[in-house]
Amino acid sequence: KVPAEPWPYPWETCMPMAGAWSYYPNDKYRPTRELVHLLVDIVAKGGNLLLNAGADGRGRFDPVAEQRLSELGRWLAVNGEAIYGTRPFAPYKDGKSCFTRRRDDGAVYAVYLPDEAETLPRHLVLTGVQPQAGEQVRLLGHAKPLRWEPVAGGVRITIPGSLAARPPCEHAWAFRLGRVRDESR
Repeated sequence: KVPAEPWPYPWETCMPMAGAWSYYPNDKYRPTRELVHLLVDIVAKGGNLLLNAGADGRGRFDPVAEQRLSELGRWLAVNGEAIYGTRPFAPYKDGKSCFTRRRDDGAVYAVYLPDEAETLPRHLVLTGVQPQAGEQVRLLGHAKPLRWEPVAGGVRITIPGSLAARPPCEHAWAFRLGRVRDESR
């Protein structure tokens, strides 16, 4: 189960990558995009994901399971700083974006979860968060800071056309907002 809101205690979602917990020949595996979105949603609510892949009687994994884990690893290689060492950050989710905050430096991340076949948008508006003045907004996997401007109750991020056409990863994109204004706390 994945709760709708964070729970006030440590929790974990345990689920198989496919239909069965154990090895099952020709099992249907979840697409990588679904696994990435699931991981982001769980982490943004303070949970841990235990993802199972069953090995056959000889200890081998289905090639599809290996492929999914490799693709998930490639996504984490680009976006891991928005996942590892983070805590939930209210509003947790705004439309297609989930939020996390680093424990060490307080930086806030917005991870955009696109619909199937959706490309990186040229403009992203996030409500409920706004970087502090002087902060740089970055798309993880891209070296240069992005243009941003405050808007009522949030921020508008501009993504260059060349970056939108060739983003640094697939499935979801993490934006480092840095430290954000925190008027309600």
